[in-house]
Amino acid sequence: MTEPFIFHDLGQIPYGEALAMQQEAFGALLASKARGEAGDSVLFFCEHRPVFTLGKSGRMANLLVSEARLKAQGFDFYRTDRGGDITYHGPGQITGYPVFDLETFHIGLRQYVERMEDVMIRFLALYGLRGGRLAGAAGVWLEPHTARARKICAVGVKSSRFVTMHGFALNIRTELQHFSLINPCGFADRGVTSLRRELGCEVDFEEAKRRLRALFAEAFSLR
Repeated sequence: MTEPFIFHDLGQIPYGEALAMQQEAFGALLASKARGEAGDSVLFFCEHRPVFTLGKSGRMANLLVSEARLKAQGFDFYRTDRGGDITYHGPGQITGYPVFDLETFHIGLRQYVERMEDVMIRFLALYGLRGGRLAGAAGVWLEPHTARARKICAVGVKSSRFVTMHGFALNIRTELQHFSLINPCGFADRGVTSLRRELGCEVDFEEAKRRLRALFAEAFSLR
């Protein structure tokens, strides 16, 4: 099956560099649309050096330490124009940035977010885990409607003229202790988890990326 997007695996890359690449692809796709031409949708996968990012509607109160302390401990910090609140990115996490023209896929923004969440739910099922949604909270959770609700994938996007950027952060073998420096996604009463923690064993990171890429290709197939 031909992939309905151009795929780039950026490996481990600082947040700012990946953001610049996103912005370039986003601008190119918007420019193509303005000319009435079909542009290329692009899917980036990467891992970041440890960084916290705050969404445009996020609250600084959900950062539980000062920016100076973050810097002193080796973390980067960015205010972004995506939706959602504050989250952490780092090694062991598949951070994905679909720069997609949603009109190509004949869907709106809400359908796009739901389709991306569906991809994550199907991915988790490959490992025997049952993911789900929590009302009013984008992303994918385990046991979402219980006191043990814990997020395994965060989602936050931006769109303009049906072109998207930013995306998702899926915890594979992420260092979860870093989330203790924030209220993840603005929640003070819910935890976070990773595939490694849930399975109780190491996970083949490259295989996880291959599986996730295939699910994206299937979910956004133009057939």
